[in-house]
Formats: sequence, C-alpha cells, structure tokens
Amino acid sequence: MSIAAIKTWRDVTNEAKQQRYERSTNPSKTPPSTQFTLLEALAASGLRSVRYAKEIDGIDHIVANDLLPDAVESIRRNVHFNGLSPQLVRAHQGDAVAAMHSLPRFGVVDLDPYGSAAPFVDGAIHAVENGGLICVTCTDLAILASNNHPETCFGKYGGNPLKAGFCHEMALRLVLNSLQQAAGRYRRYIEPLLSCSIDFYVRVFVRVHDRPLLAKTVASQTGVVYHCRYCGTFATQPFGTIDPGKGQSTKYRIAAAPTAAQSCETCGSGQEIGGPCWLGPLHNKQFVQRMYDAVCAADQSVYGTQPRMRGMLKVILEELDDTPLHYDIATLCSAVRCVCPPLTKLNSALLNAGYRVSGVHTHQGSIKTDAPPHVIWDAIRAHVRETGRSSRIAAGSPADRILSAQPTTDISFEPHKDADPESRRTKLVRYQINPEKFWGPKARHSQPAKPPATKRKQGAEPGSEAAQADESMDLDAKKPKAN
Repeated sequence: MSIAAIKTWRDVTNEAKQQRYERSTNPSKTPPSTQFTLLEALAASGLRSVRYAKEIDGIDHIVANDLLPDAVESIRRNVHFNGLSPQLVRAHQGDAVAAMHSLPRFGVVDLDPYGSAAPFVDGAIHAVENGGLICVTCTDLAILASNNHPETCFGKYGGNPLKAGFCHEMALRLVLNSLQQAAGRYRRYIEPLLSCSIDFYVRVFVRVHDRPLLAKTVASQTGVVYHCRYCGTFATQPFGTIDPGKGQSTKYRIAAAPTAAQSCETCGSGQEIGGPCWLGPLHNKQFVQRMYDAVCAADQSVYGTQPRMRGMLKVILEELDDTPLHYDIATLCSAVRCVCPPLTKLNSALLNAGYRVSGVHTHQGSIKTDAPPHVIWDAIRAHVRETGRSSRIAAGSPADRILSAQPTTDISFEPHKDADPESRRTKLVRYQINPEKFWGPKARHSQPAKPPATKRKQGAEPGSEAAQADESMDLDAKKPKAN
C-alpha cells in the first residue's frame, strides 16, 4: 500500500510541476526535476528502504536512519546484499528527531515506529518539503481505539478516544488531528490523501502545504464528538465555522454550542465526549481513484496483496467523505434487543427517505450516512415492528424509550438500486480475515534474563567436593519426578 501511495503521489506531483513550468512566462525557466528524496526515520534493518529503492522509480536517494549502531550496520549489509548503491540508500546513525530537524528537507518522510508516532510528528512536519508526503503508522490501538487509557491518549495525541463502533475511524481522526496541530505551529496545512485502518494499526498518508490561508480553516475541521454510552447515537461539534463576507472575503467565526444535550435525545442515557479530533475528509477521492486504477492495472506480481488492496481502496472510494464517523448496526439493534436487519434493507430505507449512505472500510457491518439520528432510529423502529418487540424490554428502560417514540419519517424497505455497493456485488476482498488466532503485535523485544547464579554452601570453594555436591543436588532437583 505504501509503495502504491508513494508512486501515485510522485506522478501527481510531477504533473503539477510540469503544468507550472508550462504556464510560466519566465524566459530563463528550467525544466523541473522529476526526482525526489525519501527519509525513513526509524529504519531498523532498512528492508523497507531497500524495497522503496528497488520498486519505486524517480528516487534521488533514500536516507535510512536508526539510532543503534547494529541496526545501521544491518542497513549497510542489506543494501549490499540487494545490489544497491550506498549512494542510493544511505545508512545514517542518529536520533530520529534530531535527524529530521538537522538534515535537508525531503520529498517523502516515512514514520513506522513500534507503538506511537507521537514523539516524531513534529520532526516529520519540519522535515518534509512543501507539497511533500508524510506516511505515518501507529500501532498503539489499545490507546487510540478504546477508553482504557484516555489520559495516555490525550497526552500523546491531544484528544480523548471513544470505545464505540467507530473507534478505529476515531483513531484515524485523532492521529490526523495531532499531525495538523503540529503543522499549524509552522503555519502549514495537512491534506489527508489516504487514511487506512489495517489489521492492528492505522496508516495515514498526508500531503503538507505551506499555505497559511488553508491553515485558517482548521478550526472548522476540528472538533469534539458527543457519544451516547447506551444506544451509540453521536453528534459532532466543530470549533469554528466559515461564512462568506463582503465581496470575496471570508469570515472565520467561533461555532455555536452545544450541538447535543447532556442526556441522549434518543434514549435519555448519559453521554461522553471524545476528541478534539479531525472532522474533515479522511481521503482525497481523486488521489484514491488514481491509486486504485494503478493497482488494478498492475500485474499481481507487483503487489503481492493486490486483491486486498483493490477491495480496501474500492470501499474507501465508496465512503461518504463529508460525514465524519459511522453507525454500527449491531450496536443499534442491541440497544433495542432485536436481530440485525440485512445491510441492504437498512440502506434501502435511508436511500428511499432521500439520504445518502455507504459502507466503511474501518468496520464491517456499519453505515456512514448523512441522515440525522432520528431518521436512522425510525428505520430501526420500523424493522422492530416487522420482526416483533422483545419481551425482555422493561417499561421505562432506555430501549422502551427508543421504541415508544413516535416516528417522524415515512420508512420504506423497498429495495433500492444503490443499496448494494459495487464492491460487494463484485465480491472484492473488502474485510480481511486474520490468518491465525491471536493475530497482532507481539510483546516488545527485551534483553534475555540472566540465569540465576547457583548457590553454594558458605565457605565452599569452586571445584571443591562441597561445591560439586551442591551442583549435583541442583541437577537432581530439576529432574522430573515419577508419578
């Protein structure tokens, strides 16, 4: 996925450079360079840098940095074993943050740490060129996608996580917000090109612009999320708004608040607050479409995981990009103790009511829609009327309050032509199944513990009869006993 993303960014960037060159009227203009530089700040063995050098054209040089001398030596060996020039892949020893602040700026900066990328975000923003690409991986989803350690998440990413059906999308938005907050300190602006939740980690690809005017729009794309602990209903609260001013001017204002009451308007339960997080688009659809076309056109030997890449990119293309977060159908139905309806049935109800709806790549069995919560719950109530209300729902309970509300929308479950997305009709690999049980990151590497010293009798010299007797007793104690 990273190789395809960097190739697509390279092509888009070179085309933009060529267009600026052709529009220029400067008589002394020179053709733009089509090469770029790349920094892998946490290279370890350097195998990713080697792959980049062998599979991506147009790279001037790659700096593979690591703090440990053994890792740097491993990078040099891997570069040699793969027949690459040490001038193309340059091993560099040093602290990642110091390297990103001291070395010349790069076209692409890749961050893939063990755990959180938060300590390296500021350096990556500083190290990338105007219009350059930052690739960031975070594997600490135990912090980003749950409410077990909200204080840790807030300290690292500047926002609170939420344990909800949309927790993985929330993780992406927390990471993007931390990137934008770092960029804002340099009057820079991030443009998310592709944001993926994959297996046990998140991976985002963002382009960084030196455009202070775009940085002014950040408040309208940043905010908090109100989430009901019981039924899963949520509402977003941006921090700012953008209004047209006089003539061509624009007014940036503080948003009115709040967008949600203290208690959930659907079931009356308490709400929790998440964020601040990024509320803008997660992807650039033109970029993703171009990347999808390139992956489909390539031979399967180029991308070993091509079926999965095609499925994920297609689902991302189908996602609504102007509606943050999504609803988990199982959570909604669990709140009213009913069986889940087929996804196409609920999609048809919302489409027939005049709203848009799509799936999401971050969670199977979820919907992203611009329909307000009361319309979604009207569809659930209509489904319950068809299937029957559970006898276990007590009077006055949150489930009873949800089902007792009067519908405000005419719900029709007549099949809609757009209810079944193309990625599902063509049977693409949309959601990968874990290859084995307990699939995911293992424990962090640590130094092996030293074996405990053998105890000797006081005054026994090494090699003496007393010391040898002690050692034989230790060996006898370690032998398995007969049953």
